[in-house]
Amino acid sequence: MANVCAVLATTHHPFYYRETELTPPESRRPSSVVWKQKVESYRETLTAARPDVLVMVGADHFHQLFYDNYPTFLIGKAPKYDTTFYNEERHFGMPRFVLEGDESLSGHLHRGLIERDFDFAVSHELKIDHSITCAIVTSRPEADLPVVPIYTNIFAPPLARPARFHALGRAIREIVEEYPGDQRVAIIGTGHLSLEVGGPRQFQETAPDLDFDRRAVQWLADGDIESILREVTPETLRAAGNATDGFLDLILMLGVAGPNKADYADHLELFQTTEAFFTWYPQGDPR
Repeated sequence: MANVCAVLATTHHPFYYRETELTPPESRRPSSVVWKQKVESYRETLTAARPDVLVMVGADHFHQLFYDNYPTFLIGKAPKYDTTFYNEERHFGMPRFVLEGDESLSGHLHRGLIERDFDFAVSHELKIDHSITCAIVTSRPEADLPVVPIYTNIFAPPLARPARFHALGRAIREIVEEYPGDQRVAIIGTGHLSLEVGGPRQFQETAPDLDFDRRAVQWLADGDIESILREVTPETLRAAGNATDGFLDLILMLGVAGPNKADYADHLELFQTTEAFFTWYPQGDPR
């Protein structure tokens, strides 16, 4: 059976590539130097796990999914995936990739999730945006591994509850471990901590709610799902920033990892947001 060799949960910040790779060293902010160092350290946690395939959890930022038809959960099942939309390239400098798909693992996951009462949509023509591309840039810039993309709705209310996201993470882990073969599967998901988009708190020097961010970082580092499910509600997420619902995907990833302390945890309080990085090794730390 396949084994989950690593679980990575992180924030996705589309400005990372522009701030670190496209900006000349003499023009970079001091914080960008630290940011790059932290990302490179985090990248090593995936490299050490030696994965064969990546299951990647993110969300579509109204590039393909809109209010006329926005599924709660969706899985891609295609031989290849184009990445990066024009606005992401223009505004953030995001690179373009063509990622190989794993149609067999996608099909296995889709069937298993339906059997567990998760009503997943499926796409055979999915294009991937920065919720997943950011994790490729930071964690596997070679873009050399096949991927299985999973999208969740964190934008178009009503949203699934935190407990449902957590349960989905547990189901993904179980189904991957039932997949026949000896593949080493890394499961990577990205979301947000407190975040404001287009609102009055967007252009602050810090994230809109540092208190929420610091508590959230500790919850994830400790694997403290009880505190998360007790304290995180649609109301508390929205109070922390109008786009903080992206934290739901980090709850999902804690479902994948289980209620365990992270083997690697780091964060950086950055301009307009807090970046965070977590890795769990279900088979033991290979480093």
